[in-house]
Amino acid sequence: MTESYVIIGDGVAGSSAAETLREEQPDAEITVLTDEGEALYNRILIKEFAKGKLPAAPISIHDEEWYAERDIDLRLNTLVVDVDVEADEVTTHEGETFAYDKLLLAIGGTPTQLPVDNSDAEGVHHFWTFQDARAIKESVESAEQGVIVGAGLLGIDFAAICGAQDVEGKYLMRGDSWWRYALSNEGAEIMHEAMRERGVEPVFDSGVDHFEVDDDGRVEAAVDPNGDRYDCDFAGVAIGLNFNTEIVEETPIATDNGVIVDEYMRTNVDNVYAAGDITEFHDVILGERAQNGAWGSAKEQGTVAAKNMVDYGSEEFRWVSSYSITHFDFPFLSFGHPTLGDDEVEATTGEGEWRKLALKDGKIVGGVLIGDLAPQSAYKQLMREERYVADQKETLMQEGFSVDDLKAASEQ
Repeated sequence: MTESYVIIGDGVAGSSAAETLREEQPDAEITVLTDEGEALYNRILIKEFAKGKLPAAPISIHDEEWYAERDIDLRLNTLVVDVDVEADEVTTHEGETFAYDKLLLAIGGTPTQLPVDNSDAEGVHHFWTFQDARAIKESVESAEQGVIVGAGLLGIDFAAICGAQDVEGKYLMRGDSWWRYALSNEGAEIMHEAMRERGVEPVFDSGVDHFEVDDDGRVEAAVDPNGDRYDCDFAGVAIGLNFNTEIVEETPIATDNGVIVDEYMRTNVDNVYAAGDITEFHDVILGERAQNGAWGSAKEQGTVAAKNMVDYGSEEFRWVSSYSITHFDFPFLSFGHPTLGDDEVEATTGEGEWRKLALKDGKIVGGVLIGDLAPQSAYKQLMREERYVADQKETLMQEGFSVDDLKAASEQ
């Protein structure tokens, strides 16, 4: 009997799942439903497009023909409004139903809206889709002054876009540094200085109380909680994602901040799986539930989910994720879970070079490297191997560190 698979979402998680399912089951019925109007594109490269550094063509990964060649039924501009796990079917906004034997939720998230007056004004942008990137590029090319809100990995993309388009920017941050949950002041200051060199000034202990708009409803200023006013005709807001769990709220599928899955990407409903940003997965390395929105992680989750949809328990998700920033004259890399752990070690290893490792129970669970990425492979290897290293912190921070520099790990 032919198996039928329905995948909701055509990001890298959904697309890699569809590709793997076709490889694993040549005769299966595979349907991909997405509310976007275009097939899979590279979410990493859309920031370069918005900066004006790349044309649109290289951003696309798959076109509709790619799905047709693999006998995958791709439905664009199709919003799923109901999931019925009793009847094993989903319903779209047009009332069409799709039955399934196995269902994959690769439904991602939606940028969090800033809960202040005029946050929906013309000229205020969020950055998630290719459509967003097109609107940002058009808006910033005609702008003179910008404001950025959101002191994290997505917010810095807005800072780079302003810098690349010679837009004078103010980067409003609630705390005293960028990505303060992962970086110390020493590490963050390297990033601050890089922003300043591109004409974007970090403003600490700030934020947005409300936006001011002109008579046409276009943003013209951001006012922070201290009453300070910053003129702008472009604003970028990146304060996180709201994960799209509302689609399963009325179902038995377990959720918290996302859809909860095990190490095989299966939910608590036996024939329903999830992959990508939406998942709260059991991280077998960390030993607890975690979320990770990195591109490589989402792609691997889609592949692992598909294999387990065909043969449950055949492959666990065991992955050390990476996220790189390439906007500046030096490299930046975070890996694993740098904001978690119960201990940490950091060092400035040279001019413009800084590193930090997050430890849990004496083992590496994440880290950040600025300026010198040479030790990343060694750190990731130690993380995958779950080696106890808390007694060798100084060695870990040595310039040119390799795994061979460590003494044999003692059992803890």
